[in-house]
Amino acid sequence: PRIPAAELAALQASGENIVILDSRPMDEFNRMSIPGGIDCPGAELVYRVGMMAPDPSTTVIVNCAGRTRSIIGAQSLINAGIPNKVMALKDGTMGWELAGLTCAQGETEHAPAPEGLALDRAKACATAVAKRFGVKHASPGDLAVWQAEHHRTTFLLDVRTAAEFEAAHWPGAKHAPGGQLVQATDEFVGVRNARIVLADTADGVRATMTASWLTQLGHDDVHVLAATPDRPERGWPDNTPALFETFPATISAAELSAASGDATPPFVIDLADSQSFRRGHIPGARWTVRARMPAWVHNVPDTVPVVLTSPDGRLAHFAAAELKSAKPDLDVRVLDGGTAAWAAAGSTLEAGMDGRAMTTTDDIWAKPYENEGRVREAMEAYLTWEVGLVDQVERDGLVQFRKFA
Repeated sequence: PRIPAAELAALQASGENIVILDSRPMDEFNRMSIPGGIDCPGAELVYRVGMMAPDPSTTVIVNCAGRTRSIIGAQSLINAGIPNKVMALKDGTMGWELAGLTCAQGETEHAPAPEGLALDRAKACATAVAKRFGVKHASPGDLAVWQAEHHRTTFLLDVRTAAEFEAAHWPGAKHAPGGQLVQATDEFVGVRNARIVLADTADGVRATMTASWLTQLGHDDVHVLAATPDRPERGWPDNTPALFETFPATISAAELSAASGDATPPFVIDLADSQSFRRGHIPGARWTVRARMPAWVHNVPDTVPVVLTSPDGRLAHFAAAELKSAKPDLDVRVLDGGTAAWAAAGSTLEAGMDGRAMTTTDDIWAKPYENEGRVREAMEAYLTWEVGLVDQVERDGLVQFRKFA
């Protein structure tokens, strides 16, 4: 079930008994949201809806930026069997803007964690969903056996909120908020047919809802781990792989800042993605893509030091070795700690891309609202593409989804 933006606006204006739950992460909700909406990301919907709509006569409307997460979120509530009427906002915040309505910005309200009757109902809903979709459970002992295997990959993913993960989590777990794990599984699970273990609190509501969707997506070896570790890890683990080899010539943020005032300042090349560069870069820096070095290396001057940077400096180390190999006479250096170190030292960043690009800025896909000067056109094109996905799936003979009664 869906509701167009204009109809939702009319319901709000008339004071109807509705609640709007935004199924996106807080950073997206904060950027733009439906006025009156409350943040409640994907896997949190069934878990927290009882706190936001305890009255069965309240209509629950789920939105995202476009269509996918609102549809999945609304269907999650329907699958869970909540007594409320549930609808998805057609085309999300983009549809709201295209209808001539204005999104809110800077909002931070989020749905509270359930307690009492709301928690009991959430657990009952999850139990029913687990039975319908055949959700499997795992014990800490199972996890220990799987993690000791060398022939099979096991992903241990914590689907709770970032704050809960930071406070305590299973050793070796990675944070993967349930809604985003369903939305962008490839960002968290990089091995086809791997075993996926979803960690949650003892009630297991969020892990169960996430597992139900992963199962429907075709992941056959998904398990819910609803237990608290005896010796939890705390904080955020450093999951960044170590560099095999660092480039020997580096320059500190302070040294670069001082050299920038010279008559012949260093030529700074930033290897961040183009959107990150637009948001903020070292003043005067040029932007490019490491993989396109043959196309831009001839434009690098050989009369001044060349300083390579990237968000944390790691990518710059790889590129520096390649640049030095391509032009051995260049004085190549890497900014120690990258652009983050520059900003941490209190040095200013400038925004924009005008005249800074050494190659075309088509390195990443820009979200519709990131398309400067053509946001409306980009929104319409994106929504058209999303609607067309159903036909694409039907035409693809290799894509198959299990059906559940």
